Amino acid sequence: MPPIVSTVLWIAFAVLVLFATVQIVPQAKAYVVERLGAYKATWSVGIHFKIPVIDRVAKKVSLKEQVVDFPPQPVITKDNVTMQIDTIVYFQIIDPKLYTYGVEVPMAAIENLTATTLRNIIGDLELDETLTSRDHINGRMRIILDEATDAWGIRVNRVELKNILPPREIQDAMEKQMKAERERRQAILQAEGEKQSQILVAEGEKQSAILRADASKITKIREAEGEAEAILTVQKALADSIAMLNAAAPSEAVIKLKALEAFAQAADGQATKLIIPSEIQALAGLVASATECAKQ
Repeated sequence: MPPIVSTVLWIAFAVLVLFATVQIVPQAKAYVVERLGAYKATWSVGIHFKIPVIDRVAKKVSLKEQVVDFPPQPVITKDNVTMQIDTIVYFQIIDPKLYTYGVEVPMAAIENLTATTLRNIIGDLELDETLTSRDHINGRMRIILDEATDAWGIRVNRVELKNILPPREIQDAMEKQMKAERERRQAILQAEGEKQSQILVAEGEKQSAILRADASKITKIREAEGEAEAILTVQKALADSIAMLNAAAPSEAVIKLKALEAFAQAADGQATKLIIPSEIQALAGLVASATECAKQ
């Protein structure tokens, strides 16, 4: 065999041995390694070396949180109502060795354990409690599953009831009940709206009546004030005229003459008969004679 061919074969053999010996574990992974069929070690992230043929990677385990959605399971409540409930389980592998050797098919084991636990919990609850106690059921299932899966190297982080489906007749009855409840609430809201509307209308009418009464009151007060002011002005003018007349000290003839003028004004009215004192009649004759003389 030529030396070059022999060298190439040795290089190829060395490369194959290197690839068979060096093992790189990626992030969020763990490798379970066996030596001659027995557990040897659990490799974490990084570079590792194994003996070809003697050592082998028995299982590659993901350390990420995983989610599994199980199909609906038939369960019977305490009051003998059969429902279909499907669950979602969030779990994480915390011990790759136990996960590899603790159970044959981990997912099937978790599914069966979940179904059994769900039936046990729902069997102690009535239909109404099942529909209103979802958080309570989720919490109990998580605790029970987490304790049971510790031996498998699994930690259950959360359990959720995805859907709770009662029988068709119960669903129809629930829908009718919810519809009746919605109609009742709508009627209450409508009645409250009408009540508030009537209250607002009554309040508006009340305020309008108060404003009209206030306006009428103010108008009457102003009219009365105007009349009082007019009367006061007339009385003041009369008092001033009397005061001026007293200050002028009129003679008896002037007073009689003013009285005659007053009777003359009275005669212009609708009175059909006037009684004039004799002294004013004499004064009237005197005035008439004086006027005649003035004309001549």
